[in-house]
Amino acid sequence: MRITPETVSDEHAWIRERAPVVVPLINETRERLGRLFETEVDPVTAETYRHEVDAVFADGEVAVNVAGCVALLRDLDVAGDYPGFVVDEVLGRELAATIAGGRPLSLLAQATFHLVDVRVTEDATADGAGAAGADDLDAALAAGFQTRLPGWEWREGESPFAVTRTDD
Repeated sequence: MRITPETVSDEHAWIRERAPVVVPLINETRERLGRLFETEVDPVTAETYRHEVDAVFADGEVAVNVAGCVALLRDLDVAGDYPGFVVDEVLGRELAATIAGGRPLSLLAQATFHLVDVRVTEDATADGAGAAGADDLDAALAAGFQTRLPGWEWREGESPFAVTRTDD
């Protein structure tokens, strides 16, 4: 595989166009996590999702890594599927983490990836391509973007753990 600026641009456009599949996964995940943690989580609109895709791809170093993972997952297929379980899971986790940003969000996105992945079926993903990585790709996009997007009360405002130096 060769990744060029054109490849990155193509993957950016493809991810933006996934809004009809990814946004419902994000909102279903937020509802589920909200129930589990007894909190309200704001839903995401297609417009908000696309804006955040643009933000991810505005950082060239992040964009090339996201594009590479997406391209791999879009094309990844393993005879019999199950023997390829590890590689598509690893790529999915890393894609979700890369989209979410640095720690602690990257770790949260990886954990959320598994929650989303068990609920995503191949039939609802990757335009019916049937590749082994298709469900992991949509799960990773949903987990990464749902983690990085606002809407979680604990992320609003300043952290009570921030230390501010007062001496010079």
